Amino acid sequence: MTATETPATETSSGLHADAVRALSGWRPADQDQERLRLDYLEHLAARPDGLYRSCLPAHITASAAVVDPAAGRVLLTLHPKVGMWLQMGGHCEPGDRDLASAALREAVEESGIPDLVLLESGGTPVPAKLDRHLVRCAGKDRPENTHLDVQYIALAPAGAQALISEESLDLRWFDYDRLPELTDHSVRDLVARARQLTG
Repeated sequence: MTATETPATETSSGLHADAVRALSGWRPADQDQERLRLDYLEHLAARPDGLYRSCLPAHITASAAVVDPAAGRVLLTLHPKVGMWLQMGGHCEPGDRDLASAALREAVEESGIPDLVLLESGGTPVPAKLDRHLVRCAGKDRPENTHLDVQYIALAPAGAQALISEESLDLRWFDYDRLPELTDHSVRDLVARARQLTG
């Protein structure tokens, strides 16, 4: 092993510690978000593996709303498994050094925009909101499990061109005020929060 290599256990431990730090230091805007924050921290305290897909029945995920504030638009992906327009995001991986990096990796991979930047506060990327939802990520013949999603805002350069990946059925920019019908309240709330924070 070279000096630059890190054992998977150390990386996983670092990611877990960062998630605890990020959620402990974050101050949500309302009591519903505060309850979720405490639930996430309780999950992490009970499960050292709580950030990975293999942790059932719930695990932490990371996502990001990709926005172009100059044009007042958000980039959404038509998810092949869910059949709805969603923000970019997914499961944490052992190589992710922190939650923000996981969210940014997913956003870059799924948007095709290499120079995204996460919205920061005090020089550090911070969550915009949390969302807990049921999903069948282990396979269509397996029981649903719970995603404890930590959601960030990713800023795209003005006029950025997106490039669809194999993970999407479709990928499009939408005006903040003209989101597609096939979105849920979580996406709409995240876009509203992005608009508020970047306006």
